[in-house]
Amino acid sequence: MAAEPFPPWLTAFTGLTAWPQDNPPYIPLDYVDLATVPNHIAKRELGICDGVERTACSFDCHLCIAFDDIRTCNKISQTFDDGPSPSTPKLLEMLPSKTTFFVQGVNVVRFPEIFREQYRQGHLLASHTWSHPNLASLSNEEIVAQLQWTNWAMNATAGIIPRYFRPPYGAIDNRVRAIVRMLGMQSVLWDRDTFDWKVNAGIKTSPEVVEEVQDWKLQGGGWGLILEHDTTIKTVNVGLDVAKALGPNQLTVAECVGQTQWYQDPARLGNEPRRGHRAASYQRS
Repeated sequence: MAAEPFPPWLTAFTGLTAWPQDNPPYIPLDYVDLATVPNHIAKRELGICDGVERTACSFDCHLCIAFDDIRTCNKISQTFDDGPSPSTPKLLEMLPSKTTFFVQGVNVVRFPEIFREQYRQGHLLASHTWSHPNLASLSNEEIVAQLQWTNWAMNATAGIIPRYFRPPYGAIDNRVRAIVRMLGMQSVLWDRDTFDWKVNAGIKTSPEVVEEVQDWKLQGGGWGLILEHDTTIKTVNVGLDVAKALGPNQLTVAECVGQTQWYQDPARLGNEPRRGHRAASYQRS
């Protein structure tokens, strides 16, 4: 499976000739003013919450939700993080309804045909950073790099710019949010977690996950955004079992909030390229 070629328009803009590894370089943008980012919120390692003020509105420390965060849905619906992967096509073949995929930029360029197939099938594609770091531990410039390179990968591969973003580990606070907003995105969290990664580790089974989901459906009023992963065949199989239990007619994140425009308008961009080389072929109507 061939990787996505590095587009000439991105070479012209960045001066680079290849997609970055796990730590992408920061490229300044006219519409990203880091001087306006809150400077009182310190960097922190994952799970280290001592000294984190409530005013920072940290989701991973205090389950704090900002005014524009999306955390739930009026119809219990699945979402999938960390792909695309070689296991994703099984989901695409067998899911009974459209879903939301929060993708890593590095995987978009590794598996571009899978990403394009996700788009062709009408699933909502959103950002999950370039390489899945804890954003709260990064500098402002490093956060921008994680977001901008994912946007460029999605633009180059399918001609789209994401409108929605999910932070890895749920590690987000008002410093991270300020940068996410500058990149034109809205943060999406979750209120249901299957912990499907435990199935990979052999400490949880798919029937146990499905039983929990059925309880959510019955006892939770039918509301919720479920966190899942499409990284391995085991988590994909769990996702399909959950989909069968929930039935069709789930919602994408955009549909959960009544948004008909699923992706950013390229016209809002400042000094960066406005369209990928494949945009004309893959532009969503």
